Amino acid sequence: MLNTNSCKTIPELYEFLTEDYGKTAKNFLLKRKVNGEFKGITFQEFKEETDNFACGLASIGIKKEDKIAIIAENRPEWVFSDMAALALGAVDVPIYPSLTSDSVEFILNNSESKAVIVSNKFQFNKILKIKDKCRHLKFVIVMNENDVQSDLKTFYSFKKVQELGVIFKANHPTFIKDNIRQVKENDLCTIIYTSGTTGEPKGVMLTHKNILSNVHAALEIFPIYETDIFLSFLPLCHIFERMAGYYTAFSSGGTICYAEGIESVAQNMLEVHPTIITTVPRLFERIYSKILKTVESQPASKQKIFFWAIETGKEFHHSKRMGNIPFSLSVKNKIADKLVFSKLRERTGGSLRFFISGGAPLSRELGEFFEAIGLTIIEGYGLTESSPVIAANKPDDYKFGTVGKTMPGVEIKIAPDGEILARGPNIMQGYFKNRKETEETLKDGWLHTGDIGVFDADGFLMITDRKKHLFKTSTGKYIAPTPIENLFLTSKYIDQFVLVGDRRMFLSALIVPDFEALQEYADTNKIPYTKLEELVKTKEIYELIEKDMAQVQKKLANYERVRKFTLLDKPFSLESGEITPSMKVRRKFVEERYGHLIEEMYENR
Repeated sequence: MLNTNSCKTIPELYEFLTEDYGKTAKNFLLKRKVNGEFKGITFQEFKEETDNFACGLASIGIKKEDKIAIIAENRPEWVFSDMAALALGAVDVPIYPSLTSDSVEFILNNSESKAVIVSNKFQFNKILKIKDKCRHLKFVIVMNENDVQSDLKTFYSFKKVQELGVIFKANHPTFIKDNIRQVKENDLCTIIYTSGTTGEPKGVMLTHKNILSNVHAALEIFPIYETDIFLSFLPLCHIFERMAGYYTAFSSGGTICYAEGIESVAQNMLEVHPTIITTVPRLFERIYSKILKTVESQPASKQKIFFWAIETGKEFHHSKRMGNIPFSLSVKNKIADKLVFSKLRERTGGSLRFFISGGAPLSRELGEFFEAIGLTIIEGYGLTESSPVIAANKPDDYKFGTVGKTMPGVEIKIAPDGEILARGPNIMQGYFKNRKETEETLKDGWLHTGDIGVFDADGFLMITDRKKHLFKTSTGKYIAPTPIENLFLTSKYIDQFVLVGDRRMFLSALIVPDFEALQEYADTNKIPYTKLEELVKTKEIYELIEKDMAQVQKKLANYERVRKFTLLDKPFSLESGEITPSMKVRRKFVEERYGHLIEEMYENR
């Protein structure tokens, strides 16, 4: 196993990989799809691309502590940009490509970004729309050569910056090395924006030490080697993929392959034969759903064999954990493996050692299902504010339904009210230009996670609830429901609105319509009804609300949009216990009362 513990900053890690290890490495560092097949990028090619871009940035005036935003899908240029910026001592600000121009404008202004690097014309057009309102923004750099305008005073192609870098490097041959020496472990590395309880993003400030302490801890508990192949498809702007699927993968000396997109993961697994995949529960939900649909289309005899095999696999792994596998069960499991499991594992490329799951809670049922077929899912837990992992299961020490044991170097304690508190070298410095939120979150030297949890008798941490209404979808996105709900309440046809989606694949909603507005619409359009309550069951009214919501949703990012909804036939009331005396919806109570309707929306996805 490669030892990178001596690297105190990410530029030092970069220098070690490209100067020392990379000169003798036999594997590729990165791979991406080019003309229909995965092509590799060597350590030396990576160094040349990154050094040229770093020197190019320096030539146009980027210097230590400047903020540089990156808005791009996963691709080698994302990594070149990140490493180049950090080698200069600059601070990068990763932004989700799915964000609206309004959200991008807020982040660019709040972070005081001097430059923004975007992937393509779609992202470039977002910047053109808001550029005049971004006070600090001086440079826009576009990765795709043909997607940039020719005004070189402010707009550059990625390649043009690299060309400027070649000239700069010729005149300053030791520039990169000299700059790397100036970067210290407690220097700010990145500002990552995460949704707040009010919906306004907060910039999490993480230093080189914060992130690398988490990388070193991960390599201490996970067996990751130079021979490992990672398939990367979670957004690099998310701290989980950046720490686990990028910096940790780099530190191991392994190879990172960039998937063409989430929809191509199944095909890409067959092409690159990954050994480790960092992902979120949504991938397992999709795979599980697809497997069951395939099984349901099979003859009854094959279905019977499949379900027998799954039960056998579960029983086998349970006995294995207990340390006592009966001979007969071992034989049955081998038969199940030959008939069913081996075929399912082949769909992941046939070489997968384990999945690392984070970003959102994994259900025990999914964990046990995949374990039964011989695919281990290792779940961890953390926040952007903790760089991100504070607890994790291990490949040889895991328990489904928990998020594992405390990470090396991190301390966790449970507050009197049940909240999980953490401290250690991975905990953020605070929220950028947001003292109030910083003081509330970092109290008495501890990070207050907002999650409620408990340790079991074996020291495994279990998350039992969220302290605030802020929730997470199963894709790992934080959602602040109140601003979204308030947006929908501007509709003339909506009276009350409850967003649903915590630990779910997508957002849904329970809607109480404005019955007066419905009555008016029904009368005008001659929609028959005896009682007003009947209108919520009619196709015309459902389509009316659907069309109205589609207009409202244009203001939201994709992951904030409601995909399914159910119309309720009576308002929430104080008498029924659904709202408080101050007229606030009791979210948990409502979700329990209408649990059957919520489940129907997700069952029929």
